[in-house]
Amino acid sequence: MDGTDDKDVRLRESAEKLALTLSQSGMQKTTARVMTALLFSQQETMTAGDLCEVLKISSGAVSGAVNQLIPTGMIERVPAPGSRRDHYRFREHAWATLMGNQNTLLAGMWDAAAEGIKVAGKESVAGRRLDEMQDFYGFMQREMAALIDKWREQYDSDRG
Repeated sequence: MDGTDDKDVRLRESAEKLALTLSQSGMQKTTARVMTALLFSQQETMTAGDLCEVLKISSGAVSGAVNQLIPTGMIERVPAPGSRRDHYRFREHAWATLMGNQNTLLAGMWDAAAEGIKVAGKESVAGRRLDEMQDFYGFMQREMAALIDKWREQYDSDRG
């Protein structure tokens, strides 16, 4: 095994470790494996066939994973001139996009608390709990957006 093969094996092992962590945190195992294969790949893009070969999974499994990952903003389908196959890659700034998408969840939680307060009344037992929930999710929503903006500025500045 030459140095390149050894590096590829170690990268694949690292990808599988992360996939395991993600699946233990609730992500479907195949989806996690496809995502990490694209993240750790030395190739700019991979086809579904590439993913099937590397991961030893079916094309249907790859298709299902891709269909779950594209809407999250983690991966994207990209054109490949001269190729009739779909090519996929891990998106630039995917982590910030993923965290930014969490603001939709945070807003939904804030709205649910507001609706509950309107019905229960702010001074009721439920209202006091819901008020704390609303305050927390409002804070998280504001801070998350500011943190992502700050990270983007720092990232761009560092690579400037």
